[in-house]
Amino acid sequence: MTSAQVDSSEQTSEEGYERGLGSRQVQMIAIGGAIGVGLFLGAGANIAKAGPSLIFMYALAGVIIFFIMRALGELLLYRPVSGSFAEYSREFLGPFFGYFTGWTYWLMWVVTGMAELTAAAIYVNYWFPHIPQWVTALVFLVILFGVNLISVKLFGELEFWFSMVKVTALIGMIVIGLGVLTFGFSSAGDTAAVSNLWAFDGFFPKGVGSSLMTLQGVMFAYLAVELVGVTAGESEDPEKTLPKAINTLPWRIALFYVGALTVILCVVKWTEFAPGVSPFVAAFAKIGIPAGAGIVNFVVLTAALSSCNSGMYSTGRMLRNLADSGEAPAAFRKLSASKTPALGITVSVLFMGIGVVLNYVVPEKAFGYVTSVATAAGIWTWLMILVSHVLYRRAVDAGRLPASSFPAPGGAVCSYIAIAFLLFVTGLIAYDADSRVCLYVMAGWAAALGVGWAVLKARNPEVTERREPELQKVG
Repeated sequence: MTSAQVDSSEQTSEEGYERGLGSRQVQMIAIGGAIGVGLFLGAGANIAKAGPSLIFMYALAGVIIFFIMRALGELLLYRPVSGSFAEYSREFLGPFFGYFTGWTYWLMWVVTGMAELTAAAIYVNYWFPHIPQWVTALVFLVILFGVNLISVKLFGELEFWFSMVKVTALIGMIVIGLGVLTFGFSSAGDTAAVSNLWAFDGFFPKGVGSSLMTLQGVMFAYLAVELVGVTAGESEDPEKTLPKAINTLPWRIALFYVGALTVILCVVKWTEFAPGVSPFVAAFAKIGIPAGAGIVNFVVLTAALSSCNSGMYSTGRMLRNLADSGEAPAAFRKLSASKTPALGITVSVLFMGIGVVLNYVVPEKAFGYVTSVATAAGIWTWLMILVSHVLYRRAVDAGRLPASSFPAPGGAVCSYIAIAFLLFVTGLIAYDADSRVCLYVMAGWAAALGVGWAVLKARNPEVTERREPELQKVG
């Protein structure tokens, strides 16, 4: 690709967007993406499977997530574009992979939005059991839809405060837990001890194999950290805000995931946690804090709404990116007067609305299936980021492309390690009878996209053949 082509592509992708996300908002979007329902709720079932070793699984997965984000960061500073994953897949792997990645990321957020709306309705049911679940889900859907249509600044502001609630709550939980460990107050004070991490059948009580099987759920908890990449086209100063957001990821993971779980498992022994119950709610109940369960319920509700809000934001941008490349209807390219991809957001919200309908009939297991589909789609997105990064580094080393101002440490080596890890997790998903259904869904999705690509190729062959296989030397 020539420098002129790069410039042209950049202009097309960014045309009309308002750079309305400031440093404060990008930082909090990044933090919020690293704290989700997967941690607040999903950790309960995983503690029952892995015991204290879950801490190690979160730390291990966190290292891989950092590798992924540094790879993405290098690509973003080479060419910051909204809808980045699809754009880089398109550039380095070819049009089909850009098309497949864009639509798969859209699917990930649509099904995540369905799941989060259902979850939010369940959380509200805790306080208002007489309100039908579908009514609550519909109200949240309409409110968040309106926020995303008004402006990117309002989206960023709402996401800032959603993230602030999650961060404040987690820090509060950690401080209270450390207080119980240090001063021994509350009903949990007599049994709280660091030795709880190994005193009950060791650090790996169910064996290493059982601990590894929790990696699927752990990776689901980390979904959305890559959302920073989607904000690139609307950040006020991407060259400053994006590296800062990515470089602070390790301490966020260390504090909010590893730190919070370590404190909780020291305060309450792992054998007292059960699937389907938030470990944070259980810990607050054990400590005996008044209204503790209600406080945590509010925080988890915030996490669900935050995720759904992010989903609406990213799906609209991804549909516009696909339309820019001729891989979705051209109508998705249009921006509203407030410079938001209104049609793309609207269509995505209509699909998320299926989740409102499903509130009548979705059993507990189907909810799990939805999250596993989101995980599989997320793994595909991460793999495409990593493979694109490897190919980009090869092009830089060969002198065909300019170097990024934010190179990933270790070059492509860390990307290769992360690719191997994600393939290993995919193998674990295939091994588990309950979660492997998502691979069948993804196979069906791939077949549908394959048919769509064939139709696109027949109608508009220039779109599918427009890229040259060899990158041209720049400068």
